[in-house]
Amino acid sequence: MVLRVLEGPLSYQGDLVCRGPVVRMGADPGPGGVRLEGYRGLDARQAVITAYDGGSVAIAPVGANQVRVAPHENVEWAEIQPIRGPVYLSPGAAFHLGPPARGVSSLFVECRRLGVWEKGRILSDAAQSSAAAIESSNVKELSTRGGVPLWFIPAMLGVGLATAVAVVVPLIALYQRDIDQLGPVEEGEEFYEFVDAAKVEVDPDLREGLNQPFYDFVMSPNAGAADWEELKDPDNWDTVFYDYVTRSTRVHAKAWAFWQRLDVIVDDYRYVVIELENRGLPSVFAAIPYQESLYKPDVQSVACAKGYWQFLPEVALRGGMRVKNCKLRGSDRTFTPTQMVPVRGVMKNAPYIDPERMRCRITGCEVDERTTLSGSTRGAMELLDEAWQDEGFRDSGAAVQLTILSHNAGFDNAAIDGGRPNLINIRPAYQKYLRQTNQTEAPDFYGQNITCTEPGMHGPEYFNKLCGGRLANHAQHYAYNIVAQHILAVCYYATNYGSSEPFNQWRDYIRGDGYCANIKVPSADQVSKRAAR
Repeated sequence: MVLRVLEGPLSYQGDLVCRGPVVRMGADPGPGGVRLEGYRGLDARQAVITAYDGGSVAIAPVGANQVRVAPHENVEWAEIQPIRGPVYLSPGAAFHLGPPARGVSSLFVECRRLGVWEKGRILSDAAQSSAAAIESSNVKELSTRGGVPLWFIPAMLGVGLATAVAVVVPLIALYQRDIDQLGPVEEGEEFYEFVDAAKVEVDPDLREGLNQPFYDFVMSPNAGAADWEELKDPDNWDTVFYDYVTRSTRVHAKAWAFWQRLDVIVDDYRYVVIELENRGLPSVFAAIPYQESLYKPDVQSVACAKGYWQFLPEVALRGGMRVKNCKLRGSDRTFTPTQMVPVRGVMKNAPYIDPERMRCRITGCEVDERTTLSGSTRGAMELLDEAWQDEGFRDSGAAVQLTILSHNAGFDNAAIDGGRPNLINIRPAYQKYLRQTNQTEAPDFYGQNITCTEPGMHGPEYFNKLCGGRLANHAQHYAYNIVAQHILAVCYYATNYGSSEPFNQWRDYIRGDGYCANIKVPSADQVSKRAAR
C-alpha cells in the first residue's frame, strides 16, 4: 500500500510504501507499522489499513479511536463524522487520524500486489473477521446533519453477514490449500556451517516474507550507522547476502535439533541480548556464540579457540579476558598469553598447537574466562564494539555484517602487530576491495565475496582460501547463518517466553502481521517431548 502524509514531519518523506495485508498506524504501531511520531492526539495504534486481494483497500479505527474518510483532501475534517467500522479507500481518498484540530491527514495513493507469503496473515485476520465485515463505501459527501433511517443498521448487518460468508470463508479455504509454512520436519542438525546454494532454492515468497526481520535486525542498524536512509529500501540491499539468509532460515527451521537447542540456552541467549542492548549493539550479534559453540562453555577447536564465543588465547587477552597457566599435553610447561595477536600460521607455529597432528595441546587452564558467559561476553562486547565503531565500517552501509565477519576473521591486527596488516582481517580486506572496485563504500561487499560456493570449499583444507574474492573461505559462510539463526530465535523466544524481558519486545513479530506468524514455531512443550523421545 502506498500512502502520502500531508502534513508534519512525515510529509517530507514522500510516498510511504507499506507492506500489507495489514498495516497499523499510530504513535507506536509495532513492527511493520507506520510510526506517526511528532503528531498529537494519536493512540499507539490509531487505525488499521487492510488489503486482502491486492486491489480492495479498507481503513478502520482501532477501538474507539477517531478516523475520518473523505474522497479528497480539500475538506474540513471537523464537519465529517468519524467512521465506526471499515470503509473502502479508492486511490486519491484522504483520511484523518485523531481529533480534527490535531492528529494527521494522509492520502491513499495506490495498492500493489505482494506474493503469497502474505496468505498466512490473511488467514489469521480473515478467521477473526466479524459478521459485520467490510462496509462498502464510495464517499461522495459526509454530513453530520442527516439522520439514519431505522432500517439502515439491520440492513447493513445483513450485508456484512453475507459478505463474511461469501468472501471470507472461500478465502480461508483457498489459502489453506496453498500455504507452506516453515517449521520442523526432520531431526536435522543444531546448526549448519554451509548452505549449498545449488540445493537450497530461494523461494520468492520466503524471500519477500523475511523482509521485515532482515530490515529490523540488519538494514535498519546499517542505515542508522551510516546515516543513509536509502538503505531501508529493499532495492538497495545486499541481495546475495539476503538470499543466503533466506536459504539458511529455511534449512535451520526444518531441524528439530535447532529448536531444541534454542530451548536449552534460553537463559544464556537472554543474558547476551540484554548485554548487547546495554552496550548499544545490534541484538543479532547474540547468535554469534550459537554459531560458534552452541552456547557451550567447554567447546575447544583444533586451533585452541575455546568457550562460548570461541576466542583464541591471544584474542581473549585483547578483549580483557583472563587466560592463565594453561597445561599443555605432553609437556610440563604451562602457557599464558602475553601477546594480543596470534602468531602467523597458528597451526604450525603457535606453542599450544601440535603441528604434526594438527590439534590443540591445551588440556585446561588455571584461569580461563572464555568459559564463563559473563567474562567471555564482556570481552566480546569490547571486540565487537571496536569493529562496530570503526568509521569506515559505519559508512559502508554494511556495518552489521562486517562486524559479524570481524568476529570470525579478525578486525585489524595491524595496530597491535607492529603495523603489519593481515589481509584476512576484515578491515584491510574491505579496504582492498574498495580500491579494486573504485568505490568509496560497498553495502554489498559481503555478498559479492561469497565465492567459495562449491561443497568442500568451506572445509579445513581450504582454510584462508579466497576463491577469487576478498573473504577467507571460513568467513564467507558465516554471517548469513548467524542472521538466520537470530531471525528464528526471535520467533521461538517471543512465542514461548514472550512474557519476560527482553523477549517481550519481540511479541509483535508473532502476531497477525508479524513474520513469525508464517513460521510453524514449535512450543516449548513440543520441543521438550521431542527431546525426551
